[in-house]
Amino acid sequence: MGDSEVRIDGNTLRLPGGATVRFIRTLRLPETGTHALPPGLGEFPVRRVADYADTVPEAWRARGGVLLPVYLREAMWLSFGGTTQPAALQVGVGKVCAVSGEPWSDRLSGKPQNYVVLPRQPWLDGINSGKGTVRQFVAVPLGLGATVEGQVTGEEVWGGVQLQSFSLTDVELAKWRDEERRRAERARTATAWTGGYGGAVPMAPMAMSAPAAPGGPARPQRSGAAMGLGVGGSMRQEVFRDDRPLTAWSERPAGRVFVHLVTPPEWRRITGEAPPPSPVDRAAYTRAGLPWFDYFDQDAEDLAPTDPLAAVQPVGDWLGDDHEPWQAPSPGQVKPLTGKPVEDGDW
Repeated sequence: MGDSEVRIDGNTLRLPGGATVRFIRTLRLPETGTHALPPGLGEFPVRRVADYADTVPEAWRARGGVLLPVYLREAMWLSFGGTTQPAALQVGVGKVCAVSGEPWSDRLSGKPQNYVVLPRQPWLDGINSGKGTVRQFVAVPLGLGATVEGQVTGEEVWGGVQLQSFSLTDVELAKWRDEERRRAERARTATAWTGGYGGAVPMAPMAMSAPAAPGGPARPQRSGAAMGLGVGGSMRQEVFRDDRPLTAWSERPAGRVFVHLVTPPEWRRITGEAPPPSPVDRAAYTRAGLPWFDYFDQDAEDLAPTDPLAAVQPVGDWLGDDHEPWQAPSPGQVKPLTGKPVEDGDW
């Protein structure tokens, strides 16, 4: 595999340098109040644009990347579980940074920070919007002004999601690997000393998969078929500050991919596949007693929100009130937690 190739493994995007990203279907939160992390309802299917060159819009062929189907107002989160080594990952929503609110850039920035650090950041459920909170990613069509892109830039041109990964420099990567070897050796020594009954040195917190919901695996006009991401309800989630200096990361990205969001009818037309059914309603999920989540890393520092993202309004301001009944989870349901390359294009 080439150094700059992005590949699909099932529905997982594998970016150069070991970063992995999955798009997870989830329950849409109310636009008032602050909530626990919602559960996963299975993965979005992901397909290469290049495999459907005859049926995708021409602009998509030029941008390359991948596509996935989303319903109007469907919510999603990004899972980074399975990332094999440190990576700085930029996440764009319509080429607006979901962390800083700044325009898309091919460089990392520390002030404000325009990336998340993997694998310490186990997932990202929305834009960085407040102290210890994010606003949920919610799909809306382009043209209404409801997307983050529309509200921050005043126009809706790109839509979709953009991902770009940066690796550690060779020196920093060698240092990290040496530290990992020493930590593994300490863990083996401690386990042997205790007879193998749980005496290993604790490892850094990693993402845990959400238990499977019923029917899904564990825990986001032809030319107008494109969708973008607006924001929904607020939830408790930190976007962690990088504890490495910016010089620890490579100056150039290791790889990038454009993720096109498409309506279910267009998904069927483009791919010939049936789209996944509309997500389970949240009252049914809550009645079933399935868990919601709360993630905490006591050693990490949360990033403060930036002015552009703090001002973004929820999609309900454009699409009207959400009439789906809300049933809050009980306290006991909130659980604490410790192939072929994808072608890039011009975007």
